[in-house]
Amino acid sequence: MSESLPDVAWHISTRSPDNGGNCVEAGPVLDGSGRVAVRDSKARDAATIIYPADGWTAFIGGVKAGEFDAMYA
Repeated sequence: MSESLPDVAWHISTRSPDNGGNCVEAGPVLDGSGRVAVRDSKARDAATIIYPADGWTAFIGGVKAGEFDAMYA
């Protein structure tokens, strides 16, 4: 049995082209857990990944530190 998706405050980057039609959406899960959900903006009914708060914080820290820059250079 699959878990139902909790309420999420979805956000699309303001830098996203096409009004967010070709990117990912992310937002906090609205249950006070600190978890963050991520989904494909083109397939909103497809799978959603939910990250624990510490995992999302580590990811954002890596982005800010440039840890992923070489992947797209």
